[in-house]
Amino acid sequence: MTLLARSALAVAAEAPQVTWLDRIEVTATPIPGTTIDAAQLPYMVQSASNAELSRGRSNNLSDLLQRRFVGVDGNDVQGSAFQNDLTFHGFRASALPGASQGVSVYLDGVRFNEPFADIVSWDMLPEAAISAVTLMPGSNPLFGPNTLGGAVVLSTASGLTAPGLQGEASIGSGARKRLDASYGIAGADGWHGFVALTGFDENGWRAASEGRLGTVFGKVGKQGEHTDWSLSLLHGRSRLIGNGLLPDTRYTDEGPEPGLYRADRRSVYTSPDLTRNRNTLLSVQLDHRFDADTALHALAYSKMGRRDTVNGDIGQDYEEFVEECASGYATDGSALDADCDVARTDADTLHTGALNTTQMRQHAQGIALNLSMQWGAHALTAGATFDRGHVRYRQFARDGWVQPDRSVIADPATDRAFFSGVRGSTQTLGVFLADTWALDDATHLTAAVRWNHVVVGNVLSTADDGDRPRERFVYAKANPSLGLTRRLASAVTLYGSVAQNSRAPTAIELGCADPTQPCRLPTGLQADPRLEQIISRTYELGARWTPSANRNATLSVYRADNRDDILFLRAPDTQLGYFDNVGRTRYQGVDAALHLRSGDWQWSAGYSYLDATYRSDGQLLSGERVIALRPGLRIAALPRHNLKLGMEWQRDALTLGVGVRAVSGRVASGNEDGQVDNAEEGQAASERLDIGTAGYALADLQARWTINARVSLFARIDNVFDRRYATYAAVAEDVFPDGELARPQDAPVETGPARFLAPGVPRQYLIGVRWAL
Repeated sequence: MTLLARSALAVAAEAPQVTWLDRIEVTATPIPGTTIDAAQLPYMVQSASNAELSRGRSNNLSDLLQRRFVGVDGNDVQGSAFQNDLTFHGFRASALPGASQGVSVYLDGVRFNEPFADIVSWDMLPEAAISAVTLMPGSNPLFGPNTLGGAVVLSTASGLTAPGLQGEASIGSGARKRLDASYGIAGADGWHGFVALTGFDENGWRAASEGRLGTVFGKVGKQGEHTDWSLSLLHGRSRLIGNGLLPDTRYTDEGPEPGLYRADRRSVYTSPDLTRNRNTLLSVQLDHRFDADTALHALAYSKMGRRDTVNGDIGQDYEEFVEECASGYATDGSALDADCDVARTDADTLHTGALNTTQMRQHAQGIALNLSMQWGAHALTAGATFDRGHVRYRQFARDGWVQPDRSVIADPATDRAFFSGVRGSTQTLGVFLADTWALDDATHLTAAVRWNHVVVGNVLSTADDGDRPRERFVYAKANPSLGLTRRLASAVTLYGSVAQNSRAPTAIELGCADPTQPCRLPTGLQADPRLEQIISRTYELGARWTPSANRNATLSVYRADNRDDILFLRAPDTQLGYFDNVGRTRYQGVDAALHLRSGDWQWSAGYSYLDATYRSDGQLLSGERVIALRPGLRIAALPRHNLKLGMEWQRDALTLGVGVRAVSGRVASGNEDGQVDNAEEGQAASERLDIGTAGYALADLQARWTINARVSLFARIDNVFDRRYATYAAVAEDVFPDGELARPQDAPVETGPARFLAPGVPRQYLIGVRWAL
């Protein structure tokens, strides 16, 4: 919980409805207790109202961010609409445990990232209640620890801001059905109430990829002459299936061979890949205005969550059998591979599959207090926050059998066996001070500092050793920021800033940080020696041009340098790995945005360039590959170029729109060095082969017909030309040649690494109705 998160909420909640490229018009709406507005912020700020979600222009919040916000990208690694892996300036906000997170998500001032692994549960956000979205860039320390690349700040509606009954119902491809509804009421004496719900159900466009979720949000409060308070409750449940990557090409000694992706990109590699999520968040907020220049804000929250997963995978012993016995057997039953130690008669007794399950239980509580005041030319804020979280994470495995459709069923003769786990806790104390100093009417200097004290405690458990002694790690850091804005007479504002923030290691990273006790990611936790916290420093220069309400543009140049970044490295003499600090990584680029309105027409354009590279030497472990890091090597999965264009025409009750997104190719994970396989000891690397994803461009169409002031209809077609594309690539072993399980006991198997792809969503249709009564 931080002041700036709360401040951004206030800005976004009271700003006019704007699109993703608009400047945030809040000159007449200062942050409570201050005279700061968004035009004085020394970095590029993007904002959108709930109209962007409610007008049928996006599938959900993460889709809105990808379509409308400059610098935001995403991939479909999980294949589920609510389990996206988003990046902003190369930093991630992901639902995947083990992913290195760098973007914070705030809901009404409460940090929504989970205590365990800092993951973001996009499926648990109350989208029917969200009134505004604001994206803040950089490593601003006022957003608290772990905010290395930026923050997504969400505010919810109330009975004061959204009275009456509102709703939206839609149906679409893949048997998709969705309902959003809300009702708000406000009394003459200041009392207000609000309730919102979302229901979602689909079969999905890929095989065995159905999903459903539901969220309920309620808020009650009272607005007084000097004091406002509100109490809100959020509860959500989901059952989502995301079936991940598909093998596209296998690289064998005989040459490349097509994989499952080529035959049927709607298929799945193995199944199930099920995630059940449940979350409850209770928060209370209090604002008291002592006078026109001084205000106090207090916030307290409690959050509970549980997440259970079931993953059908290839059995580890069987995968090793396929690799070591690929040449098959002679007629007398003897193995043709010297490394093969499995007799042909024993091969059919090996379990071909495994059901890996996880259980995660989390509890978090926190309080925040900040005082804001206007003192002459200074807008001052001081405050403190305290957050604590507890988590219990357990991993189990059960032997099973791969079926002809590549699903995995459990062997009834075996039991689920505990594999590893962790009981962890975190306590974070933060104290901050910020000042915006008006040097004159056109020049503002902003400065801030936040001191964090983070305590992480872990008790690791393994099947062999049971509970290990508790480990305790303490991280303390003071992080500053400094910025300057200057408004010129030509409707141009120039700005520049430098900011620093830090991230303490997560329980997963600490639980697999010993090179002498490596693990497989993310299925094992072995030992937890100390890791250093990541330090990120961001520099940004830019300009805003706003000659009128119908024309505006923004240009921003930034660089973010990470020190002691945490990567998954290869352990000596093994194919296992461990987390460790490396020297540096760098994310630098350019963001540009333009928005024009003229009569019935509206045009928008946004472009981002990102150069993300490693800046140190090392050995990165990615699947079975070991990549030799060197300064200048590109980081995988991040496109260099991202272009977003939009055009809208409105005449009377009819609105038509078209959107285009063009994304350049991505480096494949495990192919950063241009190799698809590890060179044998003493041999030179093979000829370079880059197997990343190809660039693509997608076009979307939308239409809206306003029947009357209360009812409107909308329709949308995504990926109009049904473009085949992929959003992620990785190198891994494919044990399903031609879609069939490899069986060396029957015939020799052509083994080799394969390129796996995350298939992009094909053409999709959606129609719906929206009402406001």
